[in-house]
Amino acid sequence: MDFANMMEQAQSLLTLYAMNVVGALVILLLGVWAAKLVIKIYRRVLESRNVDQTLVNFSQNIIYAGLVAFVIIAAIGQLGVQTASFIAVLGAAGLAVGLALQGSLSNFAAGVMVLIFRPFGIGDLIEGAGVMGVVEDIHIFTTQLKTGDNRTVFIPNGKLISDNLVNFTKKGTRRMDLVIGVGYDDDLKKVKQTLTEILAKEERILKDPAPTVALLEFGDSSVNWAVRPWVTVADYWDVYFNVMEKIKLDFDGAGISIPFPQRDVHLISGQTSKEEAA
Repeated sequence: MDFANMMEQAQSLLTLYAMNVVGALVILLLGVWAAKLVIKIYRRVLESRNVDQTLVNFSQNIIYAGLVAFVIIAAIGQLGVQTASFIAVLGAAGLAVGLALQGSLSNFAAGVMVLIFRPFGIGDLIEGAGVMGVVEDIHIFTTQLKTGDNRTVFIPNGKLISDNLVNFTKKGTRRMDLVIGVGYDDDLKKVKQTLTEILAKEERILKDPAPTVALLEFGDSSVNWAVRPWVTVADYWDVYFNVMEKIKLDFDGAGISIPFPQRDVHLISGQTSKEEAA
């Protein structure tokens, strides 16, 4: 092979590889541009439907990363590199990471469900996973609560979704369920009137629905009354403490007793022992 043929083959190879490199660059540039365009449209659609901003940001990053990875693989394939083994390695690595992060992925899926279906929002008082508190923030993997004693608790979203979840704020009002016991010798009409007046004087108790004062049961040592006023969620505990205090004070003033649990024991004399009989 003479020098002229070698130069001709080298020129052909350079031309071929140059075209492949240019093609790869074109695929890369156009692919990244197309990925950005897709993400822009995707973001506008979600924002037009008032989807939570946290979910929008997180999901668009995931989708963009997937699109860019696809573009890079396509560009590498244009250069003549076999991408089948490369894709297989990425798939195996993705599977290994997925198995190692099973708990995190389940929390992520639960976080997406929370952000989409909105069983609770920031500022709501909820009880879930054995914790009661006000929702301070909702993250993809966890939900941040502030408890009544000012502790900050981070609960995995998977635990919140997989168990019973109580939202005290969603309806706006709460019913206060009180059981008040009085003595069997007390005047029932007087007791009912006193309880009704206590609730009527508390301005934070709602008129609609009207509070309930009704005889509940005959207990072992007391006659128990069901006292069930309705209040807003924000006023619940203040009204609870105030009503309990007023019940004790007004009962004392009206001579109504609040019995404590007690048991009457009757002693029956038995036969004397044989020694005493003898």
